Amino acid sequence: MSKRVEDWSALDGASNKLAGLVGRLTRPDAIKNALSGTWLGHSLHPVLTDLPIGAWTMASFLDVAGGEAGAESARRLVGVGLIATVPAAAAGASDWSETYGPEQRTGLVHALCNVTATALQAASWVARGRGQRRAGMLLSGAGLAMTSIGAYLGGRLSLVQGVGVNHTAFQQPVTDWTDVAAVAEVSDGRPHRVTANGVAVLLVQHDGTLHALSATCTHAGGPLDEGTIVGDGCVRCPWHGSTFRLADGKVVRGPATVEEPRWDVKIDNGRVLVRSTTGDREPVRAVIRSTERITARA
Repeated sequence: MSKRVEDWSALDGASNKLAGLVGRLTRPDAIKNALSGTWLGHSLHPVLTDLPIGAWTMASFLDVAGGEAGAESARRLVGVGLIATVPAAAAGASDWSETYGPEQRTGLVHALCNVTATALQAASWVARGRGQRRAGMLLSGAGLAMTSIGAYLGGRLSLVQGVGVNHTAFQQPVTDWTDVAAVAEVSDGRPHRVTANGVAVLLVQHDGTLHALSATCTHAGGPLDEGTIVGDGCVRCPWHGSTFRLADGKVVRGPATVEEPRWDVKIDNGRVLVRSTTGDREPVRAVIRSTERITARA
């Protein structure tokens, strides 16, 4: 089923328009950062989905095990789940708007399943309030089944298609100083891509200091070396606009939620050397002196 959804190109027209609308609504930095989970350190949406799924699961459990005595508690749990869907859906829509192709198609069907599940649970809540407990139980059961299908697709988005995962998680640290470039190549203030033991590294000179971050965006694997230097010493990914501080790799704007790995930098005999920055030592930053700039121009 999931493969068919990924290849269902007929969804693209409506999906692209809806993603564009969501993208415009979540464009402000504060909204994007809040919904992405930039402040949390990882994606917010999976955390929030536990609330409605848990509430609706326990409501159905009470329906089966609690009998009439648990009817009112079950209805309250259905209501709690309905309220919890609002922030979960908002965070999910924000994440989904940054996807393309098969991932976007899967995400759209995932969302439609969850919308259907929410509508069924809302109908259950109304039926229960009218004293129609049996109808409420059936509607909740159907809603929970739709939620399970949506959860399966959500798991595929993350665990198979890699949406929302840290794309630098498996980079091997480079512990030894590694020669990657000449100072002359990186003294113009533009982003440069180099390689240290097979790992892509972004080098950029800003305000006389040479900075190095991993060149693969943590959000979706975009090439930071093709990005733009913005603001007060930040680099913006060309794919989805995630922005990282050059000095320490911290996320300034989402959708990225994980900071960019930092690299130590030093200059030796006109050559630039880098190594991974680890937690047991202070970061090393190379300063490009005026004499080195003059030499580079010559």
